[in-house]
Amino acid sequence: MSTRNPAGRWRRLTRRQRAVLAVVVVCATVCAGLVTLVLSAGHRYEGRVHREEILGQSGASRDGQQWRRGALNLLLLGSDSRDGEPDQGEYSGQRSDTIMLMHLNGTRDTVTVVSIPRDSYVDVPARPGVWDGGKNKINAAFAFGGAALAAETVHRLTGVALDGVVVANFAAVRTIVDAVGGITVCIPYEVTSTTTGRRWPAGCHRLDGNATEDLVRQRHGVPGGDLGRIRDQHLVVKAIAEQLSPASLIANPTRLDRLLTTAAESLTVDENLDLTELALALRHVRTERIRFVTVPVSDPGLDTPAGSAVLLDDQAAAELFTAVRGDTVDRWLTDNPRYVSVPD
Repeated sequence: MSTRNPAGRWRRLTRRQRAVLAVVVVCATVCAGLVTLVLSAGHRYEGRVHREEILGQSGASRDGQQWRRGALNLLLLGSDSRDGEPDQGEYSGQRSDTIMLMHLNGTRDTVTVVSIPRDSYVDVPARPGVWDGGKNKINAAFAFGGAALAAETVHRLTGVALDGVVVANFAAVRTIVDAVGGITVCIPYEVTSTTTGRRWPAGCHRLDGNATEDLVRQRHGVPGGDLGRIRDQHLVVKAIAEQLSPASLIANPTRLDRLLTTAAESLTVDENLDLTELALALRHVRTERIRFVTVPVSDPGLDTPAGSAVLLDDQAAAELFTAVRGDTVDRWLTDNPRYVSVPD
């Protein structure tokens, strides 16, 4: 079947393939983009994805069979550059608005999305002529050295060898949400937009793309500041997964085509990341087996030379990172349910 018929291709996906699609959508939508094309797109869409060298020593050193067996760990970065908008900027020099570690367990049936607060005060490696190295907010790494330095910083913080990196443009979230026909987000607290003045009382709300982007950008009108925003992002991702149904996209092939095109054009991936292999690795994951956690924090308002920052809980965070490296996240979550951002 021609790749020019996205709706027909979607119909041919099995329930498990659609679940894989939902997982990938979910994980990358947090970064405001998609890897949707890995299953339903073909070369027409995959060719639109930008590739660059990102992983160096931060990458996993394996026998080349990691995509076929064992756990996988991918870094997902949401760039806060907004192409075509007043605050757009060049790729280099922008900060990573969202930083997430996606862990696929060894049995390949569960994904855990670990959010690292963007203001976490950590060691950021040096970049000659730009940054001398030392303590800074973790999202500054993207500004100093792009996705490559961000990946190196996360690797040094967590000790987790990365199997791939996906960078997504934050502005794509509007098109993504509109392409699935809007989403219903249930918020456990009131949120007020400091940008538009929108107010969302505690409860469930039907959102279009603009309202969704407005919600997930809020830091000051949300309980918990940036930690609250992370929870809102998780809620939005969960809502998109629930909305992603065959009927919602087949009914409008033009909308589906726009979704897939936006997905592809919004992404930058590591040059060695095989999107097809990634899709196959995720094929047994169902949407209900996606969990969201936030790295434990001891002080959300640490006073630093870089401004107010987030101090991670050294012991609790180290235990979480050890669990990711050792593929024992299930046990860690059982022992630490308070860190689950979106309960089942």
